[in-house]
Amino acid sequence: MGLRLQIGVTSWKSGSRWSADVLCQQGELAQKMGFHSFWLPENHFGDDRSMPSPLTLLAAVAARTQKIKLGTASYLLPIRHPLLAAEEVAVLDQLSEGRVILGVGRGIQGAVFKAFDLPSKDKRKRFAENLAIMRNAWAGEPILHDDEGAAVYLAPLPIQRPCPPVWVAAFGPLALKQVGNLGLPYLASPMETLAVLEKNYADYHQVVKEAGLPAVTTVPAMRTVFISDDKAQVEQLKQRLARAVPSIAGNPTAGVDDWTLVGDKQQVRDRLYEYTDKLAMTHLIASGRLPGVETSALIRSHEALLECAG
Repeated sequence: MGLRLQIGVTSWKSGSRWSADVLCQQGELAQKMGFHSFWLPENHFGDDRSMPSPLTLLAAVAARTQKIKLGTASYLLPIRHPLLAAEEVAVLDQLSEGRVILGVGRGIQGAVFKAFDLPSKDKRKRFAENLAIMRNAWAGEPILHDDEGAAVYLAPLPIQRPCPPVWVAAFGPLALKQVGNLGLPYLASPMETLAVLEKNYADYHQVVKEAGLPAVTTVPAMRTVFISDDKAQVEQLKQRLARAVPSIAGNPTAGVDDWTLVGDKQQVRDRLYEYTDKLAMTHLIASGRLPGVETSALIRSHEALLECAG
């Protein structure tokens, strides 16, 4: 029996600069291969891998694709004006003819809060306020009244009504409680172990229940995925990942297999069944950037992943 998972993938290369053609080729290939969605993260500063404006980049992909969903993982709300953010999301949803999945978050980089003059202690409050303003504006409620008392509305509105699907990235108990009280899907961190995610999802669903909200049946998770029959290649990648991320979520005893899906096709398929069994996972977002892995090997891995989930 198939897993019936919706499989998404993040971009896997940027080149020496953010070329629209390099990015769009990946979106086109992901669509041709049959992926459900194509995802871009948001991060700021550092080097040419930074993605400070994922909606702009996804607008380019929207022009070269027709079916694949376009997602952010995750769009940082506290550092933005909510009405401007609502307008930009609505424009992308119009450009893509209703293909946006908006993964939103608060952010964790201290330098980002400092650069945008936002005290980190205010990020959850600002996140909640901004999201509420955006959802009201998308729903067609007045955003203000002008000097003559006439209502002013957001335009354009998203094609998806009342708004694109909103998934909330959360890390830590306070963030989980916040997303549970919103009744929105919780987008799990790629850096937490399966055991941690199992507890997180249980806690999250309990918060949703206690808030008197409908049960949330969309259960997405992002994981580092690589499939190969080459045992040496698999072992080398595991060693590189272990060196790159030596301690996962404060758990120094966690091994690579606790937070990744790396192995041959049967091993990864078995792990996918474990995830769906323990988390009721409905959507998997496969991280596309892997240290030391050639693009050709990564594409073969993506093909195998789609076969596993079929």
